[in-house]
Amino acid sequence: MAEVATDQLQVWVDQDLCTGDGLCVQYAPEVFEFDIDGLAYVKGVDGELRMAPGSRVDVPEHLRLEVIDSAKECPGDCIHVVRGDGVEVAGPDAEED
Repeated sequence: MAEVATDQLQVWVDQDLCTGDGLCVQYAPEVFEFDIDGLAYVKGVDGELRMAPGSRVDVPEHLRLEVIDSAKECPGDCIHVVRGDGVEVAGPDAEED
């Protein structure tokens, strides 16, 4: 997991799979938020939700573990955390350790 500490990470939510459970919002409310449709979305540093499908935001360094944990614990398997080179480090397409 050493690469996680050095690479910039991005995260996105697949709303088609979102169950609205809210674990991600509990783990990292600075990154995830519910919209009125009851689904989770990522939000930028400006606090604005990124509504377009597949929209990615940078993961703040101090929230990396929370965002990775939210992807691992998500019951809908809809949170994707990717490195700058496109490799998914947490989420449904991540390589298992």
